[in-house]
Amino acid sequence: MLEERSAGAIIYRQSPQGKMYLLLNYPSGHWDFVKGNIEKGEALRETVLREAREETGITDITFVDGFEDKVEYHYQRDGQVIHKEVAFFLATTNTDKITLSFEHQDYTWLGFDEALAKLTYKTAQNVFKKVKDL
Repeated sequence: MLEERSAGAIIYRQSPQGKMYLLLNYPSGHWDFVKGNIEKGEALRETVLREAREETGITDITFVDGFEDKVEYHYQRDGQVIHKEVAFFLATTNTDKITLSFEHQDYTWLGFDEALAKLTYKTAQNVFKKVKDL
């Protein structure tokens, strides 16, 4: 079984409506957070900063201390089973205009309840629920 490690972030911004969370629409149709594979020599937070810049154009990220969580799951790619581990951080930004990369079809900023309902996978929903009380 192949192993894959990624890092991502639950990114939010303050708005007049309260905290708004960024979700990305992936080509397979699912909605999830910014994340990507860790490149050789990269620390987890460096991966998050690079992926956010590449996928959304966001460059002003501030990590929220005290939140780091991991999810694990399996998926298939080209007939191979992949075991994936993703480390998630909580981060804030002042950016609201997103410049999507070719890796995504759409994005949205949503309040907590709406974002929770839109997330496709239970693993993402479970990580997201942990940020509600922070």
